[in-house]
Amino acid sequence: MRAMDAATGAALAALMRRERIAALGTLREGAPDVSMVAYLPEADFAALWLRISRLAWHTQDLRRDARASLAVLQADDGRADPQTLARVTLRGVAAELADGDTRYARLKADWLARFPESAVTFELADFSFWSIAVRDARFVAGLGRTHNLSAPDLLRAAQT
Repeated sequence: MRAMDAATGAALAALMRRERIAALGTLREGAPDVSMVAYLPEADFAALWLRISRLAWHTQDLRRDARASLAVLQADDGRADPQTLARVTLRGVAAELADGDTRYARLKADWLARFPESAVTFELADFSFWSIAVRDARFVAGLGRTHNLSAPDLLRAAQT
């Protein structure tokens, strides 16, 4: 694995900020389970926020085992070799935002700016914010351009 240069860090930051959906990996009854979720990255990429229903399997899974991964993929643009698309898999620990947390108002405003059609979820009692505190990541900037990243590496990328 090679070190991530500034241009690669900028490409990672652009991917994380541009894309809005991710594949969320959880453990369901001891086996991997993957579902699609919308996400909101913190400005420094230390965490990614989800707004999920307690009725969803992935939420139930996170309540039992907080370990999770998110895969963010560059949208398929029809190129001949999709293996050259950029993608990042982030691993971390999930936690539900506590009632009364001072971050709620900011998160709600940021979430609605990114996902205006999701306003209905704020009227439903079963939805809440969950964060994935990122421990590490693997960024594939294209075929043969793979980078194993620590949380501080992600912080540096967020600053580009």
